[in-house]
Amino acid sequence: MVRRLLWLSVFVLMLIPVYGQNGKQHKSRMKDSVMIDNVTITGKSKTQRLREGSLSVNAIDVHSMVSSISSLGRLVDRTAGVKLREEGGLGSDFDLSINGMSGNSVRYFIDGVPLDTKGSDVSLANLPINLIDHIEIYKGVVPTWLSSDALGGAVNIVTNRRHTNYLDASYGFGSFSTHKGDLNGQYVFKNGLTIRPTFGISYSKNNYMMRGVEVWDEESREYIEVDRRRFHDDYFSMLGQLEVGFTDKWWADEFFIAASYNKMNKEIQTGQIQTKVIGEAERRSDAWSLSANYQKRRFLLDNLDANFSLSHTWDHSVTVDTAYRKYDWNGDFIKSSRNEITGRARSIRHYKRPLTLVRADFGYHLAEGHFLNLSYSLNRTGNDRYDEVDKSFEPANDALVKHIAGLSYNQFLFNGKMSNTFFLKDYINHTSINQTDIPTVTGSRDVAGSHTTNNLGGGVGLRYQPVGLFAVKASYEHSVRLPLARELLGNGTTVYANVALEPEKSDNVNLGFFGTLKNDDHTFSYEVNGFLRYVDNYIQPQVSEKEGMMQYVNVPAVHIKGVEGELRYDWQQRLQVVGNVTWEDARDRQEFKSDGKPSVTYNNHVPNRPWFYASAEARYQFRHILSRHDRLQLGIDYQWVHWFYLSWEGYGALETKARIPEKNIFGAQATYSWQNDRYSIAVNCDNLFDRTVYDNYKLQKPGRALFIKFRVNLL
Repeated sequence: MVRRLLWLSVFVLMLIPVYGQNGKQHKSRMKDSVMIDNVTITGKSKTQRLREGSLSVNAIDVHSMVSSISSLGRLVDRTAGVKLREEGGLGSDFDLSINGMSGNSVRYFIDGVPLDTKGSDVSLANLPINLIDHIEIYKGVVPTWLSSDALGGAVNIVTNRRHTNYLDASYGFGSFSTHKGDLNGQYVFKNGLTIRPTFGISYSKNNYMMRGVEVWDEESREYIEVDRRRFHDDYFSMLGQLEVGFTDKWWADEFFIAASYNKMNKEIQTGQIQTKVIGEAERRSDAWSLSANYQKRRFLLDNLDANFSLSHTWDHSVTVDTAYRKYDWNGDFIKSSRNEITGRARSIRHYKRPLTLVRADFGYHLAEGHFLNLSYSLNRTGNDRYDEVDKSFEPANDALVKHIAGLSYNQFLFNGKMSNTFFLKDYINHTSINQTDIPTVTGSRDVAGSHTTNNLGGGVGLRYQPVGLFAVKASYEHSVRLPLARELLGNGTTVYANVALEPEKSDNVNLGFFGTLKNDDHTFSYEVNGFLRYVDNYIQPQVSEKEGMMQYVNVPAVHIKGVEGELRYDWQQRLQVVGNVTWEDARDRQEFKSDGKPSVTYNNHVPNRPWFYASAEARYQFRHILSRHDRLQLGIDYQWVHWFYLSWEGYGALETKARIPEKNIFGAQATYSWQNDRYSIAVNCDNLFDRTVYDNYKLQKPGRALFIKFRVNLL
């Protein structure tokens, strides 16, 4: 109650509030008014304006690189303070950390709407790249208009919203029998009716070489290390979407109805440890979605903008685990009395997780440079689960319901040199838990039934830029994150439920400075940020090496501190060089356990988390190679990650403890385009020197991989 009164007092003292970070079309009039009055930002790109806002945010321009990139994940992985760790090849599970906060503490959105509305298996790995204009990565402090309970940050994928007819199609193929095809287009009729089709397909056998894995040798009667190819890791994903609606009408700036379908088939090669080899189990999913979105400036009142969205997703996944076999890396097996994943009875486990989302967002222009924003979202996720063959499995129908409301007030002062953001958020979480199976593992018997909790959060963002060469910004948020269905209820394959999970709470602080120096030919920019995260009930994945299963658990207190820096250089829009480095220190700060005994993990680094890493890339562009309207771009990139421990330092002897080894990998790219980028061909090489690389949970990643991509962009 005291905290709520404190935040309310802050709002009263502010007198007038602000309109937050841009990102949605209904805010365009507000952005324009600022741009007209402040000539110092005229001509800046959308991504540059985002980076120079009051919140700590990375902004990645995807549109200008669509021809050359083959993976959104690798693009995000090269930004300051961000680290993406995959558990294998294309389609594998991954973990994205932002300033030390990772996993489900980070939320994903597409045009401000949760990405889950497309299906739980839609991710950075299988979104059509041609669809995307830019990516916004918010660190620690998340704007209210996203209506989210993100704790560590948020990734907002912003799609193209052109006003002309176009067709953008690409196809690529590469190592490990990998194929990707994307199509995105738009046709606008004379009456304003607009049709936007989107289609993406991805496939890979992921049959890359596993180096130094153990197999039993009959002659020597011992385990030996050999190289073997993965043999049960095929991945297939398809995403189709059709949007139909109107733009620029008197009654709506945008009104679209969309239908989408996502299908995913994934063979499972290992559990959370690669010594446990799986040869038969697989996972399949289908997701249908219907949605409607309405945007209107001057909605009912001249100074009021509105954005409404409604969607429902039918999400159905099936995990097939019926083989009583135990495989090795030779592809051989012996008969077993247990299934492959969980070591229990044969199972064909179904999870139906319907998702209903209702969102409303209002922006009010109080006065010149002063804006008010009110947002609300309702998110309901069901969990209807049953098993076709395991008669001992108890069906259940659980539900998670979230209500999130946000109020923000933004100022643009001193001719745009200063911008401030003040906000409050309210989180209401309702759970209805019916499952009671494996209570000693999941805690289901203790928390079955309905429960409702309410939490309050809020924060502030400040930015002052007296000159272009130097600016300072600071932000703070007391944030709350409600556990996801995957964390509470498991995933039906490699993750146990833990229905006793508590919400995470964190006080997040950012302080940084940035600037840009520019003359006719050269542009140099820099940014340095420091960050603190004080987290209670930190939700951490915990792996059982015996079973190869994972479960999310609460760590009572985790403190994270760190610093990141990035340098950018551009010469005549021909040569671009970018480099960044990040150091972060995440430690368990619970000194005593609940029984009063000292905690062995006190002051330990949080395991399975990189803490020191850097990346660099350089691109050079040649023009007029064969004609007046062609160009050749060559690029190289480098990533380095310091080694880190797989498990808590306090358990066992440090000298024998498992480590994720240091990573040193290079990549190279070449892209040739002609007829003003209408046609292009690109060649990418990842892991250029074919290093053996380990990543999340010390799972081995692919070696050297080539990918060739063709693109046609008709305007």
